[in-house]
Amino acid sequence: MPPRRGRSIEVDFFRGVVLIVIALDHIPGSVLSHLMLHTYALCDSAEVFVCLGGYASAAAYDAVLAKRGTQAARSRFFRRSVEIYRAYLLTAVLTLLSGAVLALFHLNRPMVELTGWPSFSATPLRETFDIAVLRRQPYLSSVLPMYVLFPLAVPFIVPLARRSASLALALSMVVWLAARPLAALLRIDDVGDWAFNPFAWQLMFVLGILCRVRPVDDGFLATNTGRWLTRIALAAALGFATVKLFILTQPLPGHLKQNLSTERVINFIAIAWLAVVLVRSGFIARLAQRLPGIVTVGQMGLVCFVGGTVISLVVDTATPRALHGVAHDLAAFAGDLVAIIAVLTLARVWRDWTRNARRPAVQGADV
Repeated sequence: MPPRRGRSIEVDFFRGVVLIVIALDHIPGSVLSHLMLHTYALCDSAEVFVCLGGYASAAAYDAVLAKRGTQAARSRFFRRSVEIYRAYLLTAVLTLLSGAVLALFHLNRPMVELTGWPSFSATPLRETFDIAVLRRQPYLSSVLPMYVLFPLAVPFIVPLARRSASLALALSMVVWLAARPLAALLRIDDVGDWAFNPFAWQLMFVLGILCRVRPVDDGFLATNTGRWLTRIALAAALGFATVKLFILTQPLPGHLKQNLSTERVINFIAIAWLAVVLVRSGFIARLAQRLPGIVTVGQMGLVCFVGGTVISLVVDTATPRALHGVAHDLAAFAGDLVAIIAVLTLARVWRDWTRNARRPAVQGADV
């Protein structure tokens, strides 16, 4: 079955949900973050975010390729890499400025440490250089450096996936298996420097591309094999949830996420298969139509990611720490609601502003 043309409301909806979840997950005292994917699975919103990024990139590449040709498609993704690099620098600057303000007014000392402001203020020139060359990424900006690299590979991966999906997946898995030696070779294997090993996480990106280029056929889902795969995926998701809730009660080592461990990949694939079943049933599209604000967040992804970092820092700082018990939980829950509303508002304002900015240009062209 050929992939659908144009934007997918389901993908925009999932991206919107993930961006809101990322904002909540970066509020240390968040109440709602305890209800998110990482509580019930060995993977979390990062896998969803990267996989959806691969899907959206393949869709965008196909759209530009169909309208303007190969060279235009390649140029578009080079410019996209530059856009993400600028967004990374902006996020880093906003993170450090937030840390400086918090330090100046003696607020939220733990967050000051997380922002990296103390080390930056001690050696600003060296830190600036390290941030610029992606050697070090301040808190909340760490997912973007690998996104600077991924668009550069899109013009090569998408055509390869169209010619041979199995070959594209095999090459991606080889790189994933060799991710730690490759990272060590390029000296990006320190969790403190690169929270996401790009050689490992490219597997999620490629899986997203394959989901767009070679989607699961509706007819296959209805076959005995498809139904058995759905049962296996459901059993695996429930099994991982049981392990996470009742056995692995302590936080897992950071290198498992940094290098995209095997169990995270398997857990994500099981959940992704169930998501495909829900999408093909029409449930996600109906839900997205009832929640257009979340779809808008997904459409304004990069802006909402950058804005979400500031929102999470502000909400965490504004949440009272002297409260305890029910009062603390209510205050934290109120902070979560403020963060969600702020992200939704940012997406709508930015969408309206960009539409208004384009309108005079279009009208002038018509004249």
